[in-house]
Amino acid sequence: MAAIQESTAGAVTIVAGLESTFADELGALTVLWQGAAAPDPQLLVVNEQLAASLGLDVTVLQSADGVGVMSGSTVPVGATPVAMAYAGHQFGGYAPILGDGRALLLGELVTNDGQRVDLHLKGSGPTPFSRGGDGYAVVGPMLREYLVSEAMYALGIPTTRALSVVATGRHVRRNGAEPGAVLARVASSHIRVGTFEFAARQGEVLQSLADFAVARHYPELTELSATGTHNRYLRFFEAVVEAQASLAARWMLVGFVHGVMNTDNTTISGETIDYGPCAFLDAFDPAAVFSSIDRGGRYAFGNQPAVLKWNLARLAETLLTLIDSTPDESISAVSAVLETFDERYQNHYAAGMAAKLGLAQAIVDRTLVDDLLTLLAEHGADWTGSFRALADELRGDSAPLDNLVPRDHIAPWLQRWQGALTEQGRGSAETAGAMDRVNPLYIPRNHQLDVALRAATDGDLVPFETLLEVVTHPFDRRDDWSDYTEAAPQSFSETFQTFCGT
Repeated sequence: MAAIQESTAGAVTIVAGLESTFADELGALTVLWQGAAAPDPQLLVVNEQLAASLGLDVTVLQSADGVGVMSGSTVPVGATPVAMAYAGHQFGGYAPILGDGRALLLGELVTNDGQRVDLHLKGSGPTPFSRGGDGYAVVGPMLREYLVSEAMYALGIPTTRALSVVATGRHVRRNGAEPGAVLARVASSHIRVGTFEFAARQGEVLQSLADFAVARHYPELTELSATGTHNRYLRFFEAVVEAQASLAARWMLVGFVHGVMNTDNTTISGETIDYGPCAFLDAFDPAAVFSSIDRGGRYAFGNQPAVLKWNLARLAETLLTLIDSTPDESISAVSAVLETFDERYQNHYAAGMAAKLGLAQAIVDRTLVDDLLTLLAEHGADWTGSFRALADELRGDSAPLDNLVPRDHIAPWLQRWQGALTEQGRGSAETAGAMDRVNPLYIPRNHQLDVALRAATDGDLVPFETLLEVVTHPFDRRDDWSDYTEAAPQSFSETFQTFCGT
């Protein structure tokens, strides 16, 4: 066990009220640990809005004590930081022990609205789960996670959030020596499918984990019986299936490609976690893959709903003994719930697509959607720009859409779409306004994020700060932000890859 060095008295107020219910109740799934000392910690960015919601004083976070805590170098008095144990299926192959190889759970805070959240560090140094890695992270990937997770939050997509990024002053060897950094991350919890995969092989802790997860994320189920057809563990599984079906639909609607959808990156809460090799679509392409390690396209954009269903099947396997003592009965029960995933996903996706197309009804004609997707794919049309262009079309401005899809190709579809809009009896201007409220104008464009992260690695944070401001106001048109609506040049897209940042 690493020695724990408590912070100075002045640092106590940084995270006053920090609790450790996960470590206290599920010690078998944790190892007490501390982050590595940072040679020269410097705060790069802090999320003032998030800090306020957590009851944290930004001026204290910016102090030497605050930066020490956020770098992992110093532990607040009374905190019990731990590295969390979990297993996982990575690209389909099972790894029995993964765990926090470069991360620490500092503890839990209760937000101003009464929600319990984890405060977690990423890149804070080696742990017993490092598996030969150095446990460190570098500036570019940590700022990527900060910006993209905050963009996802602004888009209304369930996600972990970023509190800060601290440069450590350590040179970390990746592609040459790069500046080290630590991300402070906030999540409703860090319990994953992989956590259950690990616990299922540890004996009695499995039921304790399930009860903890139910109480933390689905407290309405706590009063249900532990046995019977409608027992809490089966209903818990159903709640996770619903949360993940909704999440998958939200990803697909905004063109988000996660890139590393292993079971250890699939949360029980239904929040997006781990933004290593993620990207956003420019040209619509169901087969789009950006991650350098996804050589077979397992986690391609269009595969994401099916992969999440596969991951949920792995969760179901861990719960069988809790759901029924008779294997056949348990398998039948979880299978019936799992088979509802496709319908749940389709309902969420259809409702979201109806809103994107300005249709008031919750369920849109599937052929209308499919035919539009075919057109966008055939012409490599920009996913984000296309829906804004459709709203412009309703306002009488045809140029944006004409720049994406030839008029003679899309005209028959436009006629069908406008016919559906006419039937609902809402005016064109009102419909266009409703579309603009759900279709983002600004996303973290891959080429712009790449430029910002390269500049930040070299010490210039201005491009990052500007891009962060833009993508956290995704629906608000500003003339001086017009460049941020542009898709990447083809020369960039042809060679662009993302990396895990490990």
